Amino acid sequence: MSIPALLLHPYQWLLNSLRVPSRRLHSILHSGRHPAPRAPRAALWKPSGHHCTKWMLLSGGRRNALCIQATLRDHTEGLSDKEQRFVDKLYTGLVSGQRACLAEAITLVESTHSRKKELAQVLLQRVLVHRREQERLNQGKPLTFRVGLSGPPGAGKSTFIEYFGKMLTDRGHRLSVLAVDPSSCTSGGSLLGDKTRMIELSRDMNAYIRPSPTSGTLGGVTRTTNEAILLCEGGGYDVILIETVGVGQSEFAVADMVDMFVLLLPPAGGDELQGIKRGIIEMADLVAITKSDGDLVVPARRIQAEYVSALKLLRRRSGVWRPKVIRISARSGEGVSEMWDTMREFQRVMLASGELSTKRQQQQKVWMWNLIQENILQHFKTHPSIQEQIPLMERKVLSGALSPGLAADLLLKAFRSKH
Repeated sequence: MSIPALLLHPYQWLLNSLRVPSRRLHSILHSGRHPAPRAPRAALWKPSGHHCTKWMLLSGGRRNALCIQATLRDHTEGLSDKEQRFVDKLYTGLVSGQRACLAEAITLVESTHSRKKELAQVLLQRVLVHRREQERLNQGKPLTFRVGLSGPPGAGKSTFIEYFGKMLTDRGHRLSVLAVDPSSCTSGGSLLGDKTRMIELSRDMNAYIRPSPTSGTLGGVTRTTNEAILLCEGGGYDVILIETVGVGQSEFAVADMVDMFVLLLPPAGGDELQGIKRGIIEMADLVAITKSDGDLVVPARRIQAEYVSALKLLRRRSGVWRPKVIRISARSGEGVSEMWDTMREFQRVMLASGELSTKRQQQQKVWMWNLIQENILQHFKTHPSIQEQIPLMERKVLSGALSPGLAADLLLKAFRSKH
């Protein structure tokens, strides 16, 4: 049995964790200073620089994920004094509720700089440990409620969030709003206008609004939205709202990171049941018909009845919760308090059944694989040998000399041959 491990630092604790007699271990040093043939085993572990070591378990023993452990250890302990002070400052300020430190921490996780991404993971790991300890003290139950909001443009999402958010902060909750703004496909810029439409809520000291550009991300959910949720929870915010860009069959990635997915629909959307695609309706735990006031009360009631009938025909995602359809008005406040009561009922039912804990665990696994796919694609595109061939393959595909599938296969074979 062979376990390859890249050891950036000589960790004696890795040897101890194997629980195998040292005589059954054989090491091969591929780089660094080679000890004498009869050097004692401990000499291999003196701080003599970086070594790439391959351990051979000749028989028996316990297989540990050495590469992962070594990488984690390097992430958490391989910081300079300046970097350690920086991470400590962010962590201390974050858990003590300082909004400036929360903003700086989210900026750190949004960075694409390689070293800053490593620092962000160190910070996230510490926040994760803190959150797990808080949940342990709460008998293992989540301390926060994550809600995803989606709907077509003009549905009144920002207006609703401002009224709804003020109501929650008045009741003693701390609210964090992660508003995802659309980015220009041409320039990559973003107006970040969601925060400007929530003037009163942005002044509330118990609310934190963070607009983030989509940067072309499918589904309107940025790469780091899931990590921003963790930071907001570490900062003491107990209600997390994620507002996404529009709706569409492929735009419900937010459902993979929230406890409850709420769909906001305007009462005048033309052919109502065709206006929103089935994939979105199936993901919704609650459908809210907005702007149910004045002349729009009658259309809102009609749409409510149509969606109640339509939801009966769809397969339920939960064994303990049936999606509901309600009417609300952010202008008059009608139905908003009742909507919060419905959301709390959803949280209570899902917690009691254990579905909420299972759902969160599955979401973490989904996002781990999403990040793996994204990082592998980025590594593939930036690999030196592939970068040279990509323009050539693109030209051949454009000229019709190669099919896209064959070009992709050739690039993948070239990539594998270099590894």
